[in-house]
Amino acid sequence: QVQLVESGGGLVQAGGSLRLSCAASGRTFSGYILGWLRQAPGKEREFVAAIRWSGGETIYADSVKGRFTISRDNAKNTVYLQMSSLKPEDTAVYYCAADEPPTAVLPMTSYEYDYWGPGTQVTVST
Repeated sequence: QVQLVESGGGLVQAGGSLRLSCAASGRTFSGYILGWLRQAPGKEREFVAAIRWSGGETIYADSVKGRFTISRDNAKNTVYLQMSSLKPEDTAVYYCAADEPPTAVLPMTSYEYDYWGPGTQVTVST
């Protein structure tokens, strides 16, 4: 059973930074895609970034390119989302998600992910 647990959310001022962590457990993640998605109040869940566990291929939503960086630590089975230059519109619950292999193209829609963490709140104040 795949388990994903996010941490690192909180309240930050606009222009600040936060690093989210996602601890993954339950199986070997070779071949998996790990992603971050977010959902703001009243809005649909949207893709933020994803990384291929083996090889490290990454992809980002246009809205976060140049500001967010996704990475992983294989030894710790952890995926990170480093967020910089945060804006109020980045306020949302951030979810870590996993897509089972085989996956040729990094998924950018929520329905493509098979496992989800409970989420962590990020609030960016003006």
